[in-house]
Amino acid sequence: MRNILDPESPVLQFITKLVYSVWLNILWFVCCIPIITIGPATTALFYCCQKMALDEEGHITRAFFHSFRLNFKQGAVIGLIMTISGAVLVFDGFVLLRLYKTSAFWAILTAVFIVACVAWLIICMWVFPLLAHFDNTTAAMFKNAIMLGMRFLLCTAFMAAIYIVMALLIIHVMTPLIIFGMGTCAFLNSIILKNVLIQCEGRSGEAEEDSSEEIPADGILSEGTAADEMRSEEGLLNAGSDDENLQDKDSHSQNNMSS
Repeated sequence: MRNILDPESPVLQFITKLVYSVWLNILWFVCCIPIITIGPATTALFYCCQKMALDEEGHITRAFFHSFRLNFKQGAVIGLIMTISGAVLVFDGFVLLRLYKTSAFWAILTAVFIVACVAWLIICMWVFPLLAHFDNTTAAMFKNAIMLGMRFLLCTAFMAAIYIVMALLIIHVMTPLIIFGMGTCAFLNSIILKNVLIQCEGRSGEAEEDSSEEIPADGILSEGTAADEMRSEEGLLNAGSDDENLQDKDSHSQNNMSS
């Protein structure tokens, strides 16, 4: 019993982080109210939850709004794209229901629709955690999200299960559990993604070391040594031959934030 009540015990630390996730859920909900800020708010939520998964949470509120400001523009763009595409899929689903057994192509269209919905869900679950952890272009974020989501399919399935279980608990068991909601889901999913992100960083570090040994005469680094030094200083990360270049945000201003 004493071990459980010890502030350094894993059980008490986990409970403390669950309480933090409740507070983050409140911050996330409030910041999502303007709708257009859903993307930056979700990114900030995952940034803090990833910190908690690594036992580096520090000052939660300060970290949340730091990431919210830092990723506001790109997060808003990604959030808007996901919202519009999701609305289009809902409309398409309604149309398919109306066309049920009235068109010879209904089965084909439904199969395409299901594939599109699955791809949308995978991207939605992965793109914001990636944006919270790495620097990259918006197009590369979407590409990495679908590729990593398919590569680590078991992780994707567990992440989806967490969201589904939370939704069922809130709807069918106890509505006040909504206080945990997205915050707790993001925290649990960050624990699942922790090893994946570390693996991406490890592979990126190896690729960066290999690239530093060879400077091409032509190609992207047309500026020669100066461009290579800039690239080294910026800390570009490569998540593997199948993924776009990723830049770890924690190696820059987010890591320098005082706790």
